[in-house]
Amino acid sequence: MRSAADVAAMPCPLCRTGLTLSDRAGVEIDYCQTCRGVWLDRGELDKIIERSVREAAPPPREAPRSSPGYRPDAYQRDNDYRYRPDKRKKSFLSELFD
Repeated sequence: MRSAADVAAMPCPLCRTGLTLSDRAGVEIDYCQTCRGVWLDRGELDKIIERSVREAAPPPREAPRSSPGYRPDAYQRDNDYRYRPDKRKKSFLSELFD
């Protein structure tokens, strides 16, 4: 881990302004507030890949559920798009970058 003074001395490779250090979910990210460039230290990409592989592992199989009897209100609610959950799975990568 580097100190804040080390990062302040490091200029952005693109626009030569000072980089800002941010720790997101245990990953150190250096970013430029001017050009929005993002740089990772050695080993940080490995942390991201390792964590994404763990999160991408398939969930354990569930036992089959018995089907309940017919209920008209449940049928209507199941077919209404407003009651459906978001199909996209949230990734920890969304936490890294705001």
